[in-house]
Amino acid sequence: MDKDKQISNVAIKQVALLAIILVLTGLICFNLSLFIPSVLGAITIYVVCRRYNFYLQEEKKWKSWQSSLVLMLASLIILILPIYFIADLLIDKLGNAQVYMTKFNVFLDKIHSYIYSKTSFDILSKENMDKVKNSAGKFSTSALSGTFNTLTVVMSMYFILYFMLDRPRLFEKILSSSAPLKRANISLIGDKLRKLIMANAIGIPVVALGQGIVALIGYFIFGAPSPVLLFALTAAASMVPVVGAAIVYIPVCIFMIAEGNTGQGLGLAAYCLIVVGLTDNLLRFTLLKKLENIHPLNTVFGIIMGMNLFGFMGLIFGPILISFTLLLIQVYRNEFSDEDTPPDLKLPDNDDEEKVNLIV
Repeated sequence: MDKDKQISNVAIKQVALLAIILVLTGLICFNLSLFIPSVLGAITIYVVCRRYNFYLQEEKKWKSWQSSLVLMLASLIILILPIYFIADLLIDKLGNAQVYMTKFNVFLDKIHSYIYSKTSFDILSKENMDKVKNSAGKFSTSALSGTFNTLTVVMSMYFILYFMLDRPRLFEKILSSSAPLKRANISLIGDKLRKLIMANAIGIPVVALGQGIVALIGYFIFGAPSPVLLFALTAAASMVPVVGAAIVYIPVCIFMIAEGNTGQGLGLAAYCLIVVGLTDNLLRFTLLKKLENIHPLNTVFGIIMGMNLFGFMGLIFGPILISFTLLLIQVYRNEFSDEDTPPDLKLPDNDDEEKVNLIV
């Protein structure tokens, strides 16, 4: 056989080593899959707290354990507890599932009867109504059963986070040296991930909370039933792609009109469509665009995929995974381009801020 056509020993060794690495990585991920949400959550909080961690350890000369514990406590109070209280409010209502489902069924039946009486069109057929009721019942049960799992994830997340914050330079050096990429591309990936995580971990919850608070004011003004519960539902629904908070306040408005409170129902509808809608647009086109300009389709498909893969953390890491895949395609072109001078790798966004490397 012609030696020029033979596969070199170096290539064979590279392929064999790569195969071993992939197999071992797959085994590790498969057997530790329960901790994937914890790892993703720890990475999220690490990125959010990174700048402050370096400031406390390197500028203020705090001991690493002091800085780590303070930032962990701060993240618990600022990021975790608000989500916990909203979830606790929802779970408290779902805890009385049998009693609450009766009210929920009455709520759906009144909306269905009102729409049918006005349009003579069976938008919500009996089959669909039964499906919605059954789905709500199953959701209440799964939400309760998932409470202990959530506590386990949070505890594991902070355990992992402590070791990330304790020696951050070493942690980032290990990541940087392990990546088989040019240093410029490593810095680009780190910078892009930082922006994506900040946009999803801070921007989306702030938008959700802002819409929830504005909607809560309207619920109190127009006398909506259970305004605090509706606040929690509106804040949670605002993260749902396409429909957003409208999936909560539109049925509430129809229910109020069906109850005979036509003026209040129409007033709440106008308030939510105008004020809550403007709040959503204002926050999205100011805060979210400043953090990172994420394409709406990226968010829609990312959340759908992320929720299936990672559960609640999929709200953050679903869109990131899609953006990261597109970024890796561009990195691949930069790493292995046949051109003598590969084109500068730049993502199509409007962020002209000074680039800050995540990996140092």
